[in-house]
Amino acid sequence: MKPQRTKSFHLSAQEEFPLKEITGKVISCAIEVHSMLGPGLLESIYEEALAHEFALRGILYEKQKEINLNYKGKEIGKHRIDFLQENEVVVELKAVEKMNNIFEAQLLTYLKIMDKRVGLLMNFNVERLKDGIKRLII
Repeated sequence: MKPQRTKSFHLSAQEEFPLKEITGKVISCAIEVHSMLGPGLLESIYEEALAHEFALRGILYEKQKEINLNYKGKEIGKHRIDFLQENEVVVELKAVEKMNNIFEAQLLTYLKIMDKRVGLLMNFNVERLKDGIKRLII
């Protein structure tokens, strides 16, 4: 019996990190906000500061974007996401002591409902913001 060969392939940076340019801008803004304000504030404070930073940098965003929830063809309600960047990237903010797996599940649900591929989950209640950022790709 002949041994099977495995195919090797290499993903390009764009395939590994889709929408990298947009997420990079968002992360840069978030790092600026966190460096100015630090941890320990309410989520709503970070949301307002981040929206202001987006505006200062000319980044397109929708804050508290309302989305329709459907179940088997029937609209069953509405929900809001923190940010939608350039109609592509869903951004969810947190200011919590400990991240919970349910936050990732929540963001994945938003991505699925909105038919988007990339989301950022950001917890501002950390010493270094890079430790509080998760990029989710579906």
